[in-house]
Amino acid sequence: MIKVCFLGTPEFAAVHLRSLITNSDYSVVGVVTQPDRPAGRKMQLAPSAVKTVALDNKLPYLTPENLRKQPELFEEIKAWHADIAVVVAFGQILNQEFLDHFKFGAVNVHGSLLPRWRGAAPIQRAIEAGDLETGVCLQKIVKKLDAGPLVGERRIKIENDMTATHLYDRLAVMGCDLLKTDLLDYVKGNKTPIVQDETRVTIAAKIEKEESLINWEISADLIHNKVRAFSMGPGTYCVFQDKRLKILKTKVVDAAQTGKAGSVVQVNSENLVLQTGLGHLALIEVQPESKPKIAIKDFLNNYKLKTGDIF
Repeated sequence: MIKVCFLGTPEFAAVHLRSLITNSDYSVVGVVTQPDRPAGRKMQLAPSAVKTVALDNKLPYLTPENLRKQPELFEEIKAWHADIAVVVAFGQILNQEFLDHFKFGAVNVHGSLLPRWRGAAPIQRAIEAGDLETGVCLQKIVKKLDAGPLVGERRIKIENDMTATHLYDRLAVMGCDLLKTDLLDYVKGNKTPIVQDETRVTIAAKIEKEESLINWEISADLIHNKVRAFSMGPGTYCVFQDKRLKILKTKVVDAAQTGKAGSVVQVNSENLVLQTGLGHLALIEVQPESKPKIAIKDFLNNYKLKTGDIF
């Protein structure tokens, strides 16, 4: 049985931790996750999804603010005598001493087809860029970010209406399959990791809040991709009647039409279509400021619009 030290934080990581716990080939001997953070409207401290799984399964766990700067916690990890570290969306950089401690090193489940989209937001950036395919990789961790040799990968097509939230869920399942098969093959010596092609590297930069504001001057395709990509956070919005209007779901109805960006080109009881820098974009679901999300037909019942109005 392979003894695993698991490091991760959000639900994406928790899915993988559950899969390891229920797999008879592995024994999770300890868990490392981020400290409790304020959450909800009252901003009360709440455990990470991974810590919750650890508690539910009575696993030893640590919640370092910065593992590299807390050597006493590393000593506790050493006492777990794990064979390998499995890292999934942990959120902290690991030093070389940590990586070298384990017999089989440390591996990471990453939500892209490396070397494309190394970095913090691979799932969102793939959709935002209009990629037709993405996937999930299992890589050996090296000091350079997401640059380690690849143990295995799973691929998936990105459909035109797929959101980051949907893709996130699909990739979590595929990542678990990598742990079930490819990781086992690697530990048994049946699989040799493949070095990444550095000429094909792209970077998935962290998403900043300022990116949420929609620029109607860009194309309908690009706006549609951004709405889908940012569905998992931080979302997208425009300013309508001096208030924020969150744009939750859209559809490109014409990718080639030109006109005044941000203007209403079609409106009736059930449809609202806007002109972008290139193409027409239909708003399907929105959320007015301080109100629940609603279908566009309900929005149009409350706000009287006409052709030529500007968002």
